[in-house]
Amino acid sequence: MSRIVVTGTDTGIGKTVFAAALSGALRAHYWKPVQAGLEDGSDSESVAALSGLPADHILPEAYRLTTPCSPHRAAELDGIEIDPDRLALPAHDPLVVEGAGGALVPVTRSLLYADVFARWGLPVVIVARTELGTINHSLLTVEALRARGVPILGIAFSGDANEDSEATICAIGKVRRLGRLPRVALTAPSLSSAFASAFRLEDFR
Repeated sequence: MSRIVVTGTDTGIGKTVFAAALSGALRAHYWKPVQAGLEDGSDSESVAALSGLPADHILPEAYRLTTPCSPHRAAELDGIEIDPDRLALPAHDPLVVEGAGGALVPVTRSLLYADVFARWGLPVVIVARTELGTINHSLLTVEALRARGVPILGIAFSGDANEDSEATICAIGKVRRLGRLPRVALTAPSLSSAFASAFRLEDFR
């Protein structure tokens, strides 16, 4: 089946919404290893609401941290030390795993998310916005992952169409364009319909 990691070029770009759509389409289990920031709810709660998955498909986080910031700092503020061994992958298939922010966000002071992805060895989908600055952020993310030997499944764009930027990123980065998730009403039915129209499910299997 499918075991996929979802990362992004930055924070707040639609990564969780895409992860919810992909999880729902694959009827996968969803796992967010480290949740930093709880005041506005967790990403797992958002995915539960948007994916249409049963409750037991939303796996508990390894760490739930209070402050909405980089996990390494959020853990320090909570007086917690993140143990990389607790980030071992759950034995579920299909499985969608969501990182935090971008690929080079620190999990600890000596471990980046990209390093964790390399340990897992799973294919990664990069979620990239289509707004100004996306070419630079996307290509830097591609280079950072490739430098660590992380397999890249492709790029999923998020937002309004920008054909030139999307084509430029894929050509220079030599990555596959998986599709683009447009802005939609954040309900499970509308998200499922938008994903089905924009992506081919076989590309994720």
